[in-house]
Amino acid sequence: MRTVLLTGFEPFGGDATNPSGDAVNLVADHWTGPENLVMAVLPVTFHGARLQLLELIVEHSPDVIIATGLAGGRTGIAVERVALNLKDARIPDNSGEQPVDEPSVRHAPDAHFATLPVKAIAADIMAAGIPASISYSAGTFVCNHVMFTALDGGEPGDRAAGFIHVPYATENAPEDQPSLPLSDIAQALRIAIRTSLDTEIDHSYTAGSIW
Repeated sequence: MRTVLLTGFEPFGGDATNPSGDAVNLVADHWTGPENLVMAVLPVTFHGARLQLLELIVEHSPDVIIATGLAGGRTGIAVERVALNLKDARIPDNSGEQPVDEPSVRHAPDAHFATLPVKAIAADIMAAGIPASISYSAGTFVCNHVMFTALDGGEPGDRAAGFIHVPYATENAPEDQPSLPLSDIAQALRIAIRTSLDTEIDHSYTAGSIW
């Protein structure tokens, strides 16, 4: 039986909730398989998130890893394509750590590309009526650090891994911030899981940017 590891994050930056953590809990609560789903809500700390993710990978040997996090200000689901080997924190993490110009993993490549079928995922989410796009920057905070960790190490083809940024959930969004209903965010993650499991060759269509 194939195993999927799905992660979100705890609240950070003064927010009372984090839609990524809420959404992965919702997905897990209604999961019917047939694959084995492992769900975890990671701490928003550079050290703790990496350590917990690596422990989960060793324990469960997932075939697919989909990590998720909040990108406040985005209007839809953002499927990340690139993780940088860089920690450059604009704000401290939840433990007070604020690394600047440090690598996520020393002596590792400068970047890793997602091994999820990112274009197929975005297309399938949009086909369900939920706004989605390909993103080429996962930032330089804990989200990017977790994405890089998920992709670093192992042999090519070992697993499909990547990261999805989600907007605020309408139920808890700050005033004047774009958002989606939490049910739509959870549905987008279910689609991402299914597409990752069922897609052998990613779609090929224009999804680049001129800036």
